[in-house]
Amino acid sequence: MEYNNLLTDFEDGITTITINRPKKLNALNKETIQELHDAFKEADEDSATRVIVITGSGDKAFVAGADISEFADYSVAQGADLASQGQALLFDFVAHLSTPVIAAINGFALGGGLELAMAAHIRVASENAKMGLPEVSLGVIPGYGGTQRLPQLVGKGRAMEMIMTAGMITADQALDFGLVNHVTTSDELFLWIDKLAKRIKQNSPAAIGSAIEAVNAGFEDGENGFDAEITLFGKCFGTADFQEGTQAFLNKRKPDFKGN
Repeated sequence: MEYNNLLTDFEDGITTITINRPKKLNALNKETIQELHDAFKEADEDSATRVIVITGSGDKAFVAGADISEFADYSVAQGADLASQGQALLFDFVAHLSTPVIAAINGFALGGGLELAMAAHIRVASENAKMGLPEVSLGVIPGYGGTQRLPQLVGKGRAMEMIMTAGMITADQALDFGLVNHVTTSDELFLWIDKLAKRIKQNSPAAIGSAIEAVNAGFEDGENGFDAEITLFGKCFGTADFQEGTQAFLNKRKPDFKGN
């Protein structure tokens, strides 16, 4: 599929999606959000893709926020629809994909950009990255899941401070807060992520998808994460990946997982 605002690449089981709006610092507009949904959906449905990497073009920004010009004159109802549709189409969609998603934060990740990174399952930042939710400085609040996912990752107090000050934190602070998993040099970012992705993709795609679902269940209203884990654990016993994994272990060979 061809995109106006994205570049996609597939190599050795890893699909990389690059937001390609460098003149706008890769800001998210409606078209880009729709294209991201389509690209993630296509990669998730491709059995050859074991890991998805999301990043931004250039060396300045992952995503520097939303395209404010698109909604500056919105009404109350339009604002609510913007958040509802965006969360369903992209941010919640990414968080619940069965294919693991790694965010390669290669610069500014602000507003919707940080919210996109937080929707990913793992975050790796280059040392020049800066992260924040500056929405209150514009008279609005984060609307793509930021008020929910940030406290889950860094705790309520730190999330409140980041949101209320509208300030940015460095990559090292983000690592200390637990907002990112790892920090690398700019030159090593994608080499490091490639190594991480290769470690992930040698494991069972079916089991990884179930693990993502179980972890997410613990953060969902009305869901009991322990019950979800029990159910999903049991379902694993009915997969070909479970049979392959156990037989490979017993026969002292490397497993050949197919993802079913």
